Amino acid sequence: MEIQKEKPDSVRDLFSTIAGRYQVVNHLLSGGLDFYWRAVAVRLIRPWKPSRLLDVATGSGDLASAIGKNFPGCRVIGADFCRPMLEVARRNGLAELVEANGMNLPFPDSTFDAVTAAFGLRNMASWQSGLSEMARVLKPGGHLLILDFSLPTLPVIRPLYRFYLHRILPIIAGLATGRADAYEYLGGSIELFPSGKAMTSLIDSCGFREAKAHPLTLGTVSVYTATRG
Repeated sequence: MEIQKEKPDSVRDLFSTIAGRYQVVNHLLSGGLDFYWRAVAVRLIRPWKPSRLLDVATGSGDLASAIGKNFPGCRVIGADFCRPMLEVARRNGLAELVEANGMNLPFPDSTFDAVTAAFGLRNMASWQSGLSEMARVLKPGGHLLILDFSLPTLPVIRPLYRFYLHRILPIIAGLATGRADAYEYLGGSIELFPSGKAMTSLIDSCGFREAKAHPLTLGTVSVYTATRG
């Protein structure tokens, strides 16, 4: 079966309708592991000591909030193209928020010490354009962190994970959000999204160097880090 990328407008409309329940659903579907994934991201960011950080596709601001709490001296700005999600992020305490598409960020070149994106790059119409735009707004030597789903490499785990993605997860998400189509696109988007070496190669081709993959939870999620070239 051929897997199609979801259109950006469709993704925006979906997130607009489930914005109020987005965090609860994420905690439910991940079994609470999303807290651990963000903690790992914060640990990887710590040596960078950023003073100005942009969180692209910030959504409800979970990662941006975790970064702000752990680095009180860092100015954290969240950007997202879905206004209802930004309203949730604001209620969660994020003060600096910008409504913007990740492929067309309204910031000058070399503005930030670090750029992060948690579960957002995968939803962009062009991963290359999104990564290149992140490189543009980073200072030379600045750091990138991408947190997103990936496919496990273990032959025993992969089919079980795929069954969960395509058969179980959409049902649970639909019941939790009241939208029968909620998260139906997720399994296909993860199948399409590069992971491991394919992802580090893509990152390095978009203005970065030294891209590294940090697989978590049996490889179902990965954190990627890189430095702007």
